[in-house]
Amino acid sequence: MSDPQPHIPVLLDEVIDGLAIVPGERHVDATFGAGGYTQAILERGAEVAALDRDPTAIEGGLLRFAGNERLILIEAQFSAMESELEARGFAPVDGVTMDIGVSSMQLDQAERGFSFQSDGPLDMRMSGEGMSAADFVNEAEEGEIADVLYQYGEEPRSRRVARAIVEARPLTRTGELAHVIRKALGHKPHDKKDPATRAFQAIRIHVNRELDELAEGLEAAERVLAPGGRLAVVTFHSLEDRLVKRFLRERSGSEPAGSRHRPMAAAKAAPSFESPAKAVRAGEAEIARNPRARSATLRVARRTAAAPWNSEGVV
Repeated sequence: MSDPQPHIPVLLDEVIDGLAIVPGERHVDATFGAGGYTQAILERGAEVAALDRDPTAIEGGLLRFAGNERLILIEAQFSAMESELEARGFAPVDGVTMDIGVSSMQLDQAERGFSFQSDGPLDMRMSGEGMSAADFVNEAEEGEIADVLYQYGEEPRSRRVARAIVEARPLTRTGELAHVIRKALGHKPHDKKDPATRAFQAIRIHVNRELDELAEGLEAAERVLAPGGRLAVVTFHSLEDRLVKRFLRERSGSEPAGSRHRPMAAAKAAPSFESPAKAVRAGEAEIARNPRARSATLRVARRTAAAPWNSEGVV
């Protein structure tokens, strides 16, 4: 516990304020990473169950928090939160924290293949299992690659990039893929943003099912939170934030009423969350310390006593 923290958790003070932790409560850190949120929650006297699908994160946590009896570390995706907590007798809980997307630890490790800043194998798998980025770009149809780039990377010239990727196959290194994308899009060295950024984000999201995981994780959090429990979610791009915003707006009964152009849906279940607090973003001081915080958005909401919704929005 005396080792310096290797990475800075984003919006840490704001997350902890939103969780309103009381000593003795049970909390879930659904995206353990380097353990920054977990440490802060433990310091406020709570018990913590921390999940991460990345085995290297769990290994690091076992070393960092060795001997801490108020912490349970679980190697699992956060969509499996409910079953993992129930198996350990840790549900219901008073708070769930989620820090969505790739961690700075993963980005910094060239051998993981998440970033084109340093050349490495084209991998991008958070868990190290299943389809890799290389599998996808080398085996998928051109149309599927274009759809992924457009949907998850919001790449306006997705078809051009997909065609270039198919023509350049096989691709095995991050540097190779980045070069192909830059050439297809006419990258100039003085451009502020590297055009490969959007495509790398899209492929990573697809390989790891990140948006599906987020949707399933939010529903799992809804099921494990006790009445009055707090949900805090930090996102880093608009696709994630829109999903979280829509979930909380729907579950709090804040969706717009129907109109003659959009008929009112069938009667919904009672709101499972109170209306969420206003979204929080990092201030200039934090951004100066941690540039990654510039794109972060925090949304916090409190669970009601209503039963969790099912997939159709009813009890």
